[in-house]
Amino acid sequence: MEATVMHFRQGRHHQNTNQMILKVADSTEEAEKVIGKEVVWTSPSGKEIVGKISALHGRNGNVRAIFAEKGLPGQSLGTKILIK
Repeated sequence: MEATVMHFRQGRHHQNTNQMILKVADSTEEAEKVIGKEVVWTSPSGKEIVGKISALHGRNGNVRAIFAEKGLPGQSLGTKILIK
């Protein structure tokens, strides 16, 4: 299954680079099925960054993914990410 990297999770003053917002589905019910699964983003050079889907984000099928070791780079915005 694939998702699209939409944005960094951010507040008014800070941007959390290790938390990303992913567009998984069109409804909340479909997005709830992927909570707890692993996500893998592959860079253009072939390096893989692994994270985990932690929670829903809103009511439009978005979820929050947390990447433990380091966050995703800015070039990942708008790209596809693999859900295992």
